[in-house]
Amino acid sequence: MAIKILVTGGTFDKEYDEINGKLYFKDTHLFEILELGRCKLPVEVRTAMMIDSLEMTDEDRQTILRHCAEGTEDKVVITHGTDTMEVTARVLGEARLNKTIVLTGALIPYKFGSSDGLFNLGSALAFVQSLPVGVYVAMQGRYFLWNQVKKNRSSGIFEEVLAN
Repeated sequence: MAIKILVTGGTFDKEYDEINGKLYFKDTHLFEILELGRCKLPVEVRTAMMIDSLEMTDEDRQTILRHCAEGTEDKVVITHGTDTMEVTARVLGEARLNKTIVLTGALIPYKFGSSDGLFNLGSALAFVQSLPVGVYVAMQGRYFLWNQVKKNRSSGIFEEVLAN
């Protein structure tokens, strides 16, 4: 069975506009990244939205939840902005779907050439195949339970926290 990869935007898919000096969304880079990584897994890529996670609403998170719940895939990887990744992870974790769901992202856009996105996506694909049913965040070579993770905004590192 294919792994569903759900695209939601975030730094992962941002591009740089040289004229106005701003980051923007055009298309997902997932297909290019999978090809570059020589991924041979059966995957189904779906784009739910292309937004910065700081602009994500509760309604957007419900859309992500619906995308995860629907379909027969029991393994889902979500590309997501890192600023509010733990918020979406909490929504998904509290829904208690009978699936393995791994959220991942990038601190540097893929198109910059030095992005952590390729590594994070590869890690997420490996984790989604090996972890039990549940919701996880995969960043920087580690995975975290949905209710035991936070992004340290001063260091840019994801850290484990006690469940609350």
